[in-house]
Amino acid sequence: MHAWPLRMALTGALIAVAAPTSSVLASGGGGMGGGQMPSFSAPRYDPVQEYQLGMADFQAAKYRSAVNHFENVTDAQGHDANAWYMLGMAKSGAGDLKGADKALTKSVKLDPQPLAPHRDLAITDAKLKQSDKANAELEVLNTRATACADACPDAADLKASIAAVCQALGVGTPSASLPLHGDFKDAGLDRGDLAYTRAVSLINERRFPEALAALDRAEMTLGPHPDVLTYKGYVWRKMGDLDRAETFYKAAIAEAPNHRGATEYYGELMVIRGDLGGARRMLAKLDDQCAFGCAEAEDLRRWIERGGDPAS
Repeated sequence: MHAWPLRMALTGALIAVAAPTSSVLASGGGGMGGGQMPSFSAPRYDPVQEYQLGMADFQAAKYRSAVNHFENVTDAQGHDANAWYMLGMAKSGAGDLKGADKALTKSVKLDPQPLAPHRDLAITDAKLKQSDKANAELEVLNTRATACADACPDAADLKASIAAVCQALGVGTPSASLPLHGDFKDAGLDRGDLAYTRAVSLINERRFPEALAALDRAEMTLGPHPDVLTYKGYVWRKMGDLDRAETFYKAAIAEAPNHRGATEYYGELMVIRGDLGGARRMLAKLDDQCAFGCAEAEDLRRWIERGGDPAS
């Protein structure tokens, strides 16, 4: 397993506007003056930087601006559950509870694992007087708490989340606003880097549920960074959920098409599934990128030759 330099990738990220790629319609008729097709001149956003700009605005209580940034992220990375979660929180802060409900519902559907979206969706539903939906989310939390039995890494968060939902439903004193979750109220890039580094250590120790929680904390701060997405895919693969692993590998490659780690691990997943043709296509990508060879290509080559994990 390889660890990739997260901060180097972050500081190299830029928000880019697509340069005109065609002069279609430049001499055509019509009253708009010709020029490029709209799809060629529309702005393209770096999801990682847009996420971090949104997070900065969110922390500064500039919720409407945060909504704009998080919407740019979800436009670019429509399957990123965490981005939809933060969009929901920003909409809630801006007073758009119905919009928040839609975004949080999307987050939960994309990835039902994190606790915070279930909690905050339930609280939002309670505020909207949608008690059936709120109680359904509360049931999800209660079921997980029963399975946890105070022995899982999320035990304290589960208790706090259940208490917050009960309070919103009127079991306790009604809360005035959605809670600002500790994972992002004082988040910064250094904290995200620390969570990422901790996750890599936990992966090396094969403590996969704890590693996943650390990666969730890293993504909460850093956004849909391809390194974080790649390791989330790796952890889910190790935990036996190949479909979810594939989702994260695809998201990482969509963000960074030449990401060697994501390409290698996606190729390994294809080997596990018996798709050697797909794995060879991933290997060909790596060979094109690595003119003088690289560890990722050699590791995947051994997987293909062995028909599985060469270390097993």
